Amino acid sequence: MTDINKYITISGTGTGDFRDRGSKFLAFAYPVQTPQDVKDHLQALKKEHPKANHHCYAYRIGTDGTQYRANDDGEPSGSAGKPILGQIDSLGLTNTLVVVVRYFGGSLLGVPGLINAYKTATAQALEQLPRVEKWIEEVYDITFDYPVMGDVLYVLKQCEATIYKQDLQLFCVVKAGIPRVNSQVYVEKLSEIRGVAISAV
Repeated sequence: MTDINKYITISGTGTGDFRDRGSKFLAFAYPVQTPQDVKDHLQALKKEHPKANHHCYAYRIGTDGTQYRANDDGEPSGSAGKPILGQIDSLGLTNTLVVVVRYFGGSLLGVPGLINAYKTATAQALEQLPRVEKWIEEVYDITFDYPVMGDVLYVLKQCEATIYKQDLQLFCVVKAGIPRVNSQVYVEKLSEIRGVAISAV
């Protein structure tokens, strides 16, 4: 049974390489947090592979299952993005992007051939990657004065929070993801520290 307070994603990046009748399908898998991360990886790959005919991709982000996209980038509809997304979903992953770069080899593969190629390249890229279970988090901005920094960081460490951003000057700001499973308890603990202000992001 899967824990409703956790999600599964990949740790690190992976690659796949599938060839059929002269066409090359190079798959690249990345952990991502936001659609901006997706854009950044796509731009980098387009620079790296400017002569490729297609940069097809799919991603799923977030834990409610609503943020996803499958893009065929000029391939016949449903022949590239959907099979890529299908592989991400079959492993139960989220916060995951796979881009498959295609170099056309001169022979048409037909829709079934394309589906198989994109699916296989994606599977290769994902199967070699370790999968990690992470807590579903609620993200907060926490502001406080420098003297209580030790107390704040101690509570965040206790609850295995993820620190996304911190600016620890005289007046401190920390953006932290607190595991949803007991976020109320820890938000209360933080609120009890003198001068701490917390707002949900």
